[in-house]
Amino acid sequence: MATPAHHPTAPSADLSAATLRQAFGAYPTGVVAIGALRDGAPDGFAASSFVSISLEPPMIAVSVARTSTTWPRLSGLPVLGLSVLSHGQGAQCRRLASRAGDRFEGTDWQATPEGAVLIEGAALWLTARVGAVYDGGDHEIVLMELLTAELFPGVEPLVFHTSQFRELSPHA
Repeated sequence: MATPAHHPTAPSADLSAATLRQAFGAYPTGVVAIGALRDGAPDGFAASSFVSISLEPPMIAVSVARTSTTWPRLSGLPVLGLSVLSHGQGAQCRRLASRAGDRFEGTDWQATPEGAVLIEGAALWLTARVGAVYDGGDHEIVLMELLTAELFPGVEPLVFHTSQFRELSPHA
């Protein structure tokens, strides 16, 4: 029987934003670009709070900060594109997460006939429509109904862990 790992300190009761940001960063996540055309130009942002919800009906959820200035522009559009970014797209992710400049500068993308924006080179493309929005404290939890999915086998996803981009490696 394995011996449990020993942690030299007692659990902290500190639930400050800084401590929680560090704690939540201990959980690796993928990164999703969410985008759509607005007035003929791409608009969007990066989110690391993407989660699968249901196979039947096909649904996902993302959490969006209430301070987002982009989400209000996208939330009412009929179809959104979600691109699971790939391991070589860290620079694009940082631009998409930025609050300044052209978020799509240097990024190859395409739009569907419905106006969903999808990032070239991503590991997965999804299109979805907003189904419901729930209160999530300083975030909104956005439930989306999936419309399409296109997987690119062999393309490794971008992984975000402890505020850094990382690559996956197979376990021996």
